[in-house]
Amino acid sequence: MRAVTRLPARSHSTGGTRGRLAIAALVLSVLARLLWMLLSPNGINVVDLHVYVNGAHELGTGHLYDFTYADKTPDFPLPFTYPPFAAVVFYPLHWLPFAAVAVGWTILTAAALYAVVRICLEMLVGPEDRTEHWRTRAAGWTAVGLWLEPVRTTLDYGQVNVFLVLAAVLAAYSTLWWLSGPLVGVAAGIKLTPAVTGLYFLTQRRWASAVWAAAVFAGTIAVSLLISPSETHTYFGPLIGDANRIGPVGSVWNQSLRGALSRILGRDAGAPWYLLGHRVPDGPWWVAAVLVAAVLAVLAWRAVGSADRLGTLLVVQFFGLLVSPISWSHHWVWVLPLMLWLLYGPLRAARGARALAGYWLVTTLVGVPWLLSFAQPSIWTISRPGILAWLGAVDVFGVLLFYVWLIRVRRPAVTPGPADLSRLPAPHPAG
Repeated sequence: MRAVTRLPARSHSTGGTRGRLAIAALVLSVLARLLWMLLSPNGINVVDLHVYVNGAHELGTGHLYDFTYADKTPDFPLPFTYPPFAAVVFYPLHWLPFAAVAVGWTILTAAALYAVVRICLEMLVGPEDRTEHWRTRAAGWTAVGLWLEPVRTTLDYGQVNVFLVLAAVLAAYSTLWWLSGPLVGVAAGIKLTPAVTGLYFLTQRRWASAVWAAAVFAGTIAVSLLISPSETHTYFGPLIGDANRIGPVGSVWNQSLRGALSRILGRDAGAPWYLLGHRVPDGPWWVAAVLVAAVLAVLAWRAVGSADRLGTLLVVQFFGLLVSPISWSHHWVWVLPLMLWLLYGPLRAARGARALAGYWLVTTLVGVPWLLSFAQPSIWTISRPGILAWLGAVDVFGVLLFYVWLIRVRRPAVTPGPADLSRLPAPHPAG
């Protein structure tokens, strides 16, 4: 590990100028998104928000899971794929003008992203996060984060991902079991993927939070049963394991292990197969990959150490993204907290930390899955040229590199204090 030296403190005037420029960049980024939504022909499509709002309107009719939205996606009519509790939460929105909902959703998503950045920085540097210097960095990183592909597509689709990341980060930040547990339980009730945060509680030995999260999640199911028992049974019965209903597994937008392997193999890597004459529901390549990912995740978690709450949370969340049958590119909002951890966390001085942060910054600013989507003949076609298949595993490779790097580097015996962070770059216009 090389030592990190402290540079002379910046002048107040310089810091104030940079702070104003960072805030201006953030405001302009939000305004640009709003103008794109309001003025471009397809800007207010936000197709997933349509699914949330219009689909929730079907709650209790018995047709919630028959609903599809195809106005803007004729090649793939979008079904309501979320737990029935999500319909309970979104149901009131159908009473409001949709344009107002879309604009408000965009503004709230940007605010939630800023909150994610601020909380992550406070987990890394402590109370110093509340100084003007760190508020400037938070504003700058939020401005950049709005243009990373996971957030960009989240805003394009009107997705809920940033809010779910915020719930998980808050749950990790808070030491109150009666707050952390319900945050995760409610988030999992809206969309199952945040349930992986329960593993974080277990790694931290936060037993009360884990139990409370499970209890609140069970409560969301109970509420759904009271409101619409048939639809609740449908979701947690025949639909719960049907990945193909969620979308095309082999599309380049699916950045999970299953998606990457499927494109490389030219067929669905999770398709059923037969062993000794018995039908096995999941493909051998995918099962093997999940096992390898699990081993690497455990070793990476041990390398991070339980004292590093954000580092542990990231190891868990990326494991969830890898092993989920479908992890759309807009699910990968976690790359922004990862970049913050790499640049400002306890391993920031380790060789390769900045290179890894740069890998994620470049690939998500460019939007590799977005670029490759123009080369796939359709979202349903799995087979493609090898170079496109391997490039389409960009996020999977990034996580595996992150795990292997953690295992090799491990946590330093002595962690530099927060004051030593003055040399590290901040993405503000003056920097």
